[in-house]
Amino acid sequence: MARPKAFDEDRAVDAAMRAFWSAGYEGTSTQDLCDATGLGRSSIYNTFTSKHELFDRALRRYMSSKNASIFEVLDGDLPARAKIRTLLRHTIDAPADDPIGCLVVNSTVELAPRDPGVAATLRADLERRLDALTAAIRAGQRSGEIDAGKDARTLAHFVITTISGMRVAARGGADRETLEAIATTALSVL
Repeated sequence: MARPKAFDEDRAVDAAMRAFWSAGYEGTSTQDLCDATGLGRSSIYNTFTSKHELFDRALRRYMSSKNASIFEVLDGDLPARAKIRTLLRHTIDAPADDPIGCLVVNSTVELAPRDPGVAATLRADLERRLDALTAAIRAGQRSGEIDAGKDARTLAHFVITTISGMRVAARGGADRETLEAIATTALSVL
């Protein structure tokens, strides 16, 4: 009979997610994962098979948790501009205990060009967010609060790219005032 696991697998994935989020895939060693999760190497490899498999689960967990708040805003009752303003505010007001930046953005730069599996996961995630944001923008165009002469999908790409850029800027040391100015400029484009 197999011995039961003596640890919470979800908690280990969350801890690994934060480690990868802070240092990136290549910058996170197996020892870093052991330190973050409190697990030994054998427990990590017996449970997750490889660093890459643990990373994949951590990335999916990140996307699931972060996207939940995005979709909650986009599916809510706010007017379209207010929805976009809220998404931009979430970037400015990121939780203080979160690592700075974005695991999706970091992974897109670091791994997507050379890892087809990660690239496919990231593309699928982007498409889901683009679809939801495009729908919100189209609703805003119908209500007259967003310029109907602009392509909704292009505006959705612009908003997502702006949010990604804000996260990169924050990781590079941009202060709150700078992030707020970027958000204000982005809203003026709509």
